[in-house]
Amino acid sequence: MKLKKSLGFLASVVLTGGLLAACSSGESSEDDVSIDVFQFKVEFKDQFEDLAETYEEENPGVDINITTVGGGEDYGAALRSKFASGNEPAIYNIGGPQDVEDWLDSLADLSDTSAAEAALPGTLDGVTMDGNTLGLPYNQEGYGFIYNKRVFEEAGIDPTSITDYSSLEAAVEELDSKKDELGLEAVFALPGKETWVTGLHLSNTFLAPEFNHNVLDAYDSDSVEFTYGEGFQKVLDLQNEYSVQPTASLDYSQQVEELFSLERVAMIQQGNWVYGSIEGIDADFAKNGIDVLPIPVEGYEENAMPVGIPMYWGVNSNKDEEVIEASKDFLDWLYTSDIGKQVVVEDFNFIPAYEGYDASKIADPLSKTIYEYSENDQTIGWVFMGYPTGWGEDELGANIQAYLNGDMSWDDIINSAKEAWKSSRAD
Repeated sequence: MKLKKSLGFLASVVLTGGLLAACSSGESSEDDVSIDVFQFKVEFKDQFEDLAETYEEENPGVDINITTVGGGEDYGAALRSKFASGNEPAIYNIGGPQDVEDWLDSLADLSDTSAAEAALPGTLDGVTMDGNTLGLPYNQEGYGFIYNKRVFEEAGIDPTSITDYSSLEAAVEELDSKKDELGLEAVFALPGKETWVTGLHLSNTFLAPEFNHNVLDAYDSDSVEFTYGEGFQKVLDLQNEYSVQPTASLDYSQQVEELFSLERVAMIQQGNWVYGSIEGIDADFAKNGIDVLPIPVEGYEENAMPVGIPMYWGVNSNKDEEVIEASKDFLDWLYTSDIGKQVVVEDFNFIPAYEGYDASKIADPLSKTIYEYSENDQTIGWVFMGYPTGWGEDELGANIQAYLNGDMSWDDIINSAKEAWKSSRAD
């Protein structure tokens, strides 16, 4: 996936239009357009709100209101509640083909946007239906085991030597044997309370191969087999055994902010989206002290990184036409204007999902490593957006939480998950 340079002609046209509007109207009028944005990514909330203010300054006739629900909160449930209340947002997030089906009656066609035209090959596949593009990608993200470089060095562990499950297990055991002298409470912080970490992200690593790394194959499948279920259990058990306890009640904030960012654990299963949170606590540690390792899929691919599109922007087709068009204009400006491009890479710390970006400006170490894996085709696809609605978190993730509590066996988890998938597809 090469990031290509563009002339940015359209971006300059949009920007010029905004500046002309600013010159002609210094105050609001009855023609003002209000865009309500309901989005899930807490890690860039402040930066996103700042960018929206910049857009408002350049376009005085537009008012952007942003509500962020994510992190440890259930965005999907919050979005359904938002729509049920009658206070529908103009812009909201969808995850892929299952969400497209669920929200089809409230999604506008975005095929005519400049952002859709600039989207990298393959990134729109999961949100295209009957020739209509119903979402625009946020960015590219990847996840694995984020680790503390100092701790690894002091323990005498070369991270490049960790290329499979056996070497990962050996490194974890070595870290555990030295945790007191390294100043660690534990090797891992496994947030079992966050069912998206286990039921979506961790499961995806082991289910993607049986769906050919293709979200549409997962979406179209009537069953799930857990071909690599044994490897899935081993990685989960490894994290749980060597984690701060109790894992079943450990949440995202504790994992990222209280334990890893303060160097109380050596590793966490997370992705490049946590960089901003770590930077906010210890900028030097974020910039110089962390990197990311793959999650090994024993028996398949043990040195590849799950990389994909975390979410898409959808525009509410139930809104007035002027709101729909204003929403499209804002998303175009976000990803194709010179200002937007700069902020996307330098402030949001995003790996762009669009052409026209300079990859050398990817700033944070986690995104750099993930981008390198992507460039080297050492990736695992993101298929969890093709899971049946609620299956990953409410079924699999919730049962994994029970497993961590000792209330459910692994065999029961797998059997229940298989049956729930089959039942959901039959409905």
